[in-house]
Amino acid sequence: MLKVGVIGLGSMGKNHARVCSEIESIKLSGVSDINKVVCKNIASRLTTNPYFDYKDLISEIDAGIIATPTINHYDIALDLLDNDKHVLVEKPICENIEKANSLINKAEDQGLVLAVGHIERHNPAVRFVKDNLELKKFGELITIISKRVSNFPGRIRDVGVIFDFGVHDIDVMRYLSGEVESVYAKAGKFIDNIDYEDHANIVLNFKNGITGVIEVNWLTPIKIRKLFLTCSKSFVEADYIYQSVKISSSSFKDIDEMNLYNVRIQHNINQISIEKKEPLKNEIEDFISAINNHKKPLVTGRDGLMALKIAEASTKSYLDCKEVRIE
Repeated sequence: MLKVGVIGLGSMGKNHARVCSEIESIKLSGVSDINKVVCKNIASRLTTNPYFDYKDLISEIDAGIIATPTINHYDIALDLLDNDKHVLVEKPICENIEKANSLINKAEDQGLVLAVGHIERHNPAVRFVKDNLELKKFGELITIISKRVSNFPGRIRDVGVIFDFGVHDIDVMRYLSGEVESVYAKAGKFIDNIDYEDHANIVLNFKNGITGVIEVNWLTPIKIRKLFLTCSKSFVEADYIYQSVKISSSSFKDIDEMNLYNVRIQHNINQISIEKKEPLKNEIEDFISAINNHKKPLVTGRDGLMALKIAEASTKSYLDCKEVRIE
């Protein structure tokens, strides 16, 4: 049985630990956090061992899940890889491209799995859209728009809304559309007591001609997590929260021009029922499967690197007020 440890017990870390304790094929061998009270409480609740220094946990596990603030990702991941442990690190992969490259090269050299926690790829609604795009059920994808907005989350301290929210949709759009050629962003800060942008609009220009538009903010009083795709045959709306997909299409029909009440366009709306499953559980099970079957995870380190590059380019774009090309 694969032994897994969770490092960092903030909001996401607690849930990583909970899900690991629920998966029968693995053993949650320990949790680690510098907050001793939180660490003891979570360990007691999940019947596992608490570690106040993550380095004491390393020898007890085969794989580690890192859910600490971004600034700590690199050092912890490097320690795990140096000790031949597989790694799932929360998004964004690191605070800069150089460190991300270092982790990727290290994992590849040692034949270890390095997965990045871009959780929305594991959402059943995204899986449904991806499968149907590949089968051309919607026709050709033309534009893709996302809206990820809500109130300010008090847990955020070290990154702005682009790196916290925007990277989700950057990764999903790459997954569905292909590689990004350039980015243009406008962003700003409305909330006084934070150091980073709290709202942004990002335009992604893909190499294949598709255009993506991302709206993110911490200013909206309601929580919205939606994706909209304009395709040659259909308009598709995916809701991340409710894991639902609505497909709209239309067709022209012959009419009697002497009858004013005829409607020339016939609209068809199909609400798809998708089997719901917790995306975080999908993510962790994919990580475990990649380890056990010696294969790549759904979101690789290089996927995390590209999301980081585009997020950095988005930040540069709004600060410099110009379009930025992705190398």
